Amino acid sequence: MTSATPAAAASPRASAQRRVLTVLVVAQILSGAGLAAGVTVGALLAQHMLGSTNLAGLPTTLATAGSALAAISIGRVSHARGRRPGLAIGYLTGAIGSAGVIIAAALSNPVLLFIALFVYGAGTATNMQARYAGADLADPAHRGRAVSTVLVATTLGGVAGPNLAAPTGHLALAVGLPELAGVFMLSGIAYALAALVLAVWLRPDPLLLARAEALPESAAQPRTEPGPRYRSGPLPGALIMVLTQLVMVAIMTMTPVHMSDHGHGTAAAGLVIAIHIGAMYLPSPLTGWLVDRYGRITLAVGAGATLLAAGIIAATAPGDSVPLLALALALLGLGWNFGLVSGTAIITDAVPLATRAKTQGTIDVSVAIAGASGGLASGVVVGTVGYPVLALACGILALAILPAVAAIKPN
Repeated sequence: MTSATPAAAASPRASAQRRVLTVLVVAQILSGAGLAAGVTVGALLAQHMLGSTNLAGLPTTLATAGSALAAISIGRVSHARGRRPGLAIGYLTGAIGSAGVIIAAALSNPVLLFIALFVYGAGTATNMQARYAGADLADPAHRGRAVSTVLVATTLGGVAGPNLAAPTGHLALAVGLPELAGVFMLSGIAYALAALVLAVWLRPDPLLLARAEALPESAAQPRTEPGPRYRSGPLPGALIMVLTQLVMVAIMTMTPVHMSDHGHGTAAAGLVIAIHIGAMYLPSPLTGWLVDRYGRITLAVGAGATLLAAGIIAATAPGDSVPLLALALALLGLGWNFGLVSGTAIITDAVPLATRAKTQGTIDVSVAIAGASGGLASGVVVGTVGYPVLALACGILALAILPAVAAIKPN
């Protein structure tokens, strides 16, 4: 009888985890399409409105800044009420921002555009926070794989979204809207549907259930999960994610502008960004397995090396070479994936359940600010010294991951 008790206790948790992951996967497929919209045409929309490349990075900066504020709010709501309301509200806010971008484009109003892009950033923050929900009920030994399952789901929508830039542009023109507003029609619908899926079906709430299972533990003896622990706490994991986000956003933001300056159209830029987003999320199952099998530190080092290679290739690729730019952006996405999965696992390992959601939200703020800084600086750098210098500098900056990794001290 005694031996059956652990299995009986484990079964409801395993069943709940499967349901949580299923719902998160559906929501992430939808939100991936919304996420890709701003990446593909946000910089081009600002460039056309303002007539300047120097401010082409501003849309990504504002969207990322908005995601920083949203990360705080989502973290606090999740901490107080659970993942379900936090994530649903975040996606709904992203849908409202998408509608604002469409209105701004129709009115050719840059001020409204920038405000709407700031609100639109909530969708990005929510998409990233969802990975933590996948890890709440996961066994520590399989935490990397749980995170990767949520991430890979974004691939389907993320790859489809940029490739729908041209068709949705035609649809926008047909209804009297500017062509570049078309993908934001897609993103608004996608984010709204993701919010609905989470609000209705994310039950049980993974964070609340994980806390409820921890309640029988003595308050004087906090529950300690098995798995790796670090005396250095979550800071190294946060630094890894900050650096990978900054490098990735800076190069990614200016690649469509760089391609446009060399005569490529929206379809070519959309293809390259689709490959990039696919590389960001599609390798996640393998990355999760590698993180669980070979350790968080190994994959973090791999992130720095891969991002360096991406920067070198992007810097040396001829402007008219779509294949080489696509390869550079694929490596850029892969390096980001390595950094995100390993960094997320380090943070989740290091933070107790009682403060997990709030701490994760705070860390994601830093990640979002890094992305905003990269997006803002990228336009200025390209306008001043060119895209190749930006790409090479970002690749070299990625090597700063190595000192962060060296600071990790296992217990």
